[in-house]
Amino acid sequence: MNSWQIGEVKISCIVETILPVAYYEKYPFMREATPQALQEIPWLYPNFVSPEGVLQLSIHALLVEAPGLRLLVDTCIGNDKPRKITGNESLHTEFLQYLKATGCPRETIDIVVCTHLHVDHVGWNTMKDGDQWVPTFPNARYLIGRREYEYWSADTSEDQVPVMQDSVTPIFDSGLADLVESEHIVSPHIRLFPTPGHTPGHVSVMIESEGETAMITGDTMHHPCQIARPDWSVTFDEDQAAAASCRKSLLEDVADSSVLVIGTHFASPTAGKIIRDGDTYKFVS
Repeated sequence: MNSWQIGEVKISCIVETILPVAYYEKYPFMREATPQALQEIPWLYPNFVSPEGVLQLSIHALLVEAPGLRLLVDTCIGNDKPRKITGNESLHTEFLQYLKATGCPRETIDIVVCTHLHVDHVGWNTMKDGDQWVPTFPNARYLIGRREYEYWSADTSEDQVPVMQDSVTPIFDSGLADLVESEHIVSPHIRLFPTPGHTPGHVSVMIESEGETAMITGDTMHHPCQIARPDWSVTFDEDQAAAASCRKSLLEDVADSSVLVIGTHFASPTAGKIIRDGDTYKFVS
């Protein structure tokens, strides 16, 4: 389990599953990320791309332990929920046991932040209890972006409707959800900031303590190849141009700085610094 210390704050990566993504020309995950194009970025190998050109993605949550506060950023896919992302099969992982092994069982989580409301970021918001979906973190406040919630509440697509029904609506019904603005301050050490494009209300998370800083990307970047090629966007970005623009601005802001960038879908080692590499950027763990 990877973990990092930012001043008084500890951040731990709780992996649910690893998702290899091969390139399919008819249904590409990232149209420009062909095996040939990836070979032009040698630092991606072997951690982030296989020798065959398969992207390695991690589905994980990030546990943030700050003074007086235990916070979980994004909650993966969840168990017992057949989804397209898993081939319409349900996962049966030991995610909650991995979380408990950190010394933070689910009942001790104070706040859950969802950077956005896609299937792989809200799944463990709830868990199956008989025939009911109940909040997994019964003592937490779930922070949901107001713009994000309004957008997806109006969406009627066959993929998104069940995600809202079993992973979002139950936490509102239980009175545990708070709609927040995109620049919400969570605590003296943790704040949200807007990074729209992938979804309209997408946020990332900034952690600052004792002069040290870390940033949790959310889906501003799905894969480290987008650090070298920030104009590459995934096909399911709601606004690809806005996503690329946001990514470029973010990279420019943190390049050659001390900010630790923690990728929400980056395979291990998951976190590193952004440095300038000619007219683009490189990820150094």
